[in-house]
Amino acid sequence: MSTTKGRKLLSGLLAAAIGVSSLAASALSYAAEYNWRFANLYGRGTAYGEVYENLAKNIEVMSNGRIEVQVLYSGEGVGTSGILSAVKSGLVTMGAPFQSMHAGELPAGVVEIGLPGGTADVGELSTLFHEQGWSEILTEAYGSQGMTWLSPYIQPPVYIITKKEIKSIEDFKGLKIRAPGAYGKFLRNLGASPVSLAWSEIYTSLATGVIDGSIGSNMIDHRDGNHVEVAKYMYRLPLAGAQVLPIVVNTKQFNKLPEDLQAIVRAATTVHSQEQMTKSILWESQAVAQMEEKGLKWSPEPSTADIEAWRNAGKSLAKEYSNQDKYSKQLVEQLEKL
Repeated sequence: MSTTKGRKLLSGLLAAAIGVSSLAASALSYAAEYNWRFANLYGRGTAYGEVYENLAKNIEVMSNGRIEVQVLYSGEGVGTSGILSAVKSGLVTMGAPFQSMHAGELPAGVVEIGLPGGTADVGELSTLFHEQGWSEILTEAYGSQGMTWLSPYIQPPVYIITKKEIKSIEDFKGLKIRAPGAYGKFLRNLGASPVSLAWSEIYTSLATGVIDGSIGSNMIDHRDGNHVEVAKYMYRLPLAGAQVLPIVVNTKQFNKLPEDLQAIVRAATTVHSQEQMTKSILWESQAVAQMEEKGLKWSPEPSTADIEAWRNAGKSLAKEYSNQDKYSKQLVEQLEKL
């Protein structure tokens, strides 16, 4: 199928997808030809868990039941740190990985998600992916490991919640903070000791003193994890202004689909990306208000010296990650041009 025809087909599918989530599952008229398992980062009943459930339903409805998708929530057979390898091996067909948990497996993913200090501007992020070659680079990077990279989605800024109030940058020294990947390296530059834990382990680890603080993928994570019950203080400066995360599919399984179903899966992930963005903006403000009602306190406004130290902590990371592999190098080169 030509590129022009493919684009026309995708455009048509996107148009048809508007309002698709309102269709009842009873509308499906065909027995499933393909049975997929979809592993995601969140537990049942969480806000983002429901968004991933919607993605699965959209694929089923848009394919008229030809693809059936079983959603595996956090801890249901595949742990957070195992999602990437599960997709690569075919244990699950589709996954929504948190790239920071897979720094050693796919270094380019850590650059993709957004290095600390990165832009929060949606327009700039769109330019990176669609005009400056990030989409092509990441397609090749994931493809080299047997995965098909689909439409990425943007989540809100990353903040740190702690058991003790952070009054200055110096207070980070010696703290054990759950912060995988580049986030951990950033905090190590400030004197903290990063720890890599799955999201589902944060609450208990804070409650028992295993860690002194934690990043969340966003404020909604902190709210849904009830972290404010065991850690009352939020630091004002975000680690990253936004996060960009992908949906990935086992390439062998994806290639078994006929072209129309491949286009439907791509269209469904594009709808998913838009749902992530629009709901995240609303949910973030709600989450902050709800946590403040439960006693959340913000750190004091950082000093000029603290802001400068914060910026300096992230300056070395782009160079460090550009040396990880050829894909990371290409991504950083394009990032620096922006």
